Amino acid sequence: MLALTWHPGFCLTKPKAPECVRPPEGAEEATRLSLHGLWRVKKSYCGIDAELKKRHRSSKWTDLPKLALSETTAMRLATAMPGVASGLDRHQWVMNGTCHAATAEDYYGRSLEMLDAVNTSAVGAFFEAKAGKAVTIAELAAAFDAAFGAGTGERVQLRCRTIGDERIVTGLTIGLKADEGDLGGLIRGASATKSRCTGGLVARAGGD
Repeated sequence: MLALTWHPGFCLTKPKAPECVRPPEGAEEATRLSLHGLWRVKKSYCGIDAELKKRHRSSKWTDLPKLALSETTAMRLATAMPGVASGLDRHQWVMNGTCHAATAEDYYGRSLEMLDAVNTSAVGAFFEAKAGKAVTIAELAAAFDAAFGAGTGERVQLRCRTIGDERIVTGLTIGLKADEGDLGGLIRGASATKSRCTGGLVARAGGD
């Protein structure tokens, strides 16, 4: 499963998060979906010893070991995943990435490729065009069908939170087949799903 964040919406629901108080320089969250994580369902902490698992569960994510990433990948991740400010990159690697790839470099290289595929598609254009407007899961599904093939929209869920009387879109999750290949094929290979959130506001950066 690939989880992506709509950062303006996330920050409306968690304004005190480090990545919302002081967004990283050059961050893409204003107009593009950002990376939350990539994981295998019902599989986590692969090859992680008990001590590190305990640290992960009881300490701040920024206290986890620094990731061994190339300078290029680290810089790209810092802009594509604003949650790096909260240690989200370390959390995702320890809990999920270890079950997906041999190294953090491989894990985030693959994750960023998928993120780019979404952001440069009709789905990315959909979110940019809808900033400040309400959207429905049916509209999002249609954008996925246009971008990645018929039926892919049935493998997507909206992630939303409620503020007062309004539903705010905070991101989305995309079902994937656990295999290699292009993103469209991976999505089509996954099982269809149903989104609990049927629609909400795609917030603009810096406001509603």
